[in-house]
Amino acid sequence: MTPTGHAVLDKEMDWLILEERPKICAIVSWAAGNGDRSENGDYIYNKKRLREIDGRLRYLMKKLDKSKIVDPKDQQNLERIYFGARVTYARADDSEVTVHLVGVDEADFEKGKINWLSPVGKAMLKAEEGDTVKVRTDGGIEEIEIVEIAYPLD
Repeated sequence: MTPTGHAVLDKEMDWLILEERPKICAIVSWAAGNGDRSENGDYIYNKKRLREIDGRLRYLMKKLDKSKIVDPKDQQNLERIYFGARVTYARADDSEVTVHLVGVDEADFEKGKINWLSPVGKAMLKAEEGDTVKVRTDGGIEEIEIVEIAYPLD
């Protein structure tokens, strides 16, 4: 996980613990005081939301506890593609695509961030500039050529 990705998940966990969960607990407590819980929509809905928050918190705690932070500052002057690389590659139709290999929770294709375990990410691992790698896609096998490798500091 990149330091940025770790910070985002840590911030989400803090928000859930310090703001969202206490707010939902207060609503559940208020709704429980209104009488019959079996037909109380506020109670039922917010109790379900509380379970969702607790599940997300468990996931975040495990993820943050077990994740290894890979700082791009420590990856300078690498000639091969590893986690954290920003890679520009050429497709068969001569279009160029730039992607940043990030962790599962950080992936956002709209921003050019792809999961390093995705088909494209796995195919590019350990490749160098000028290498051609094969990517298995839904439409078959596509060859892509690695044009540029960088390890950004952001």
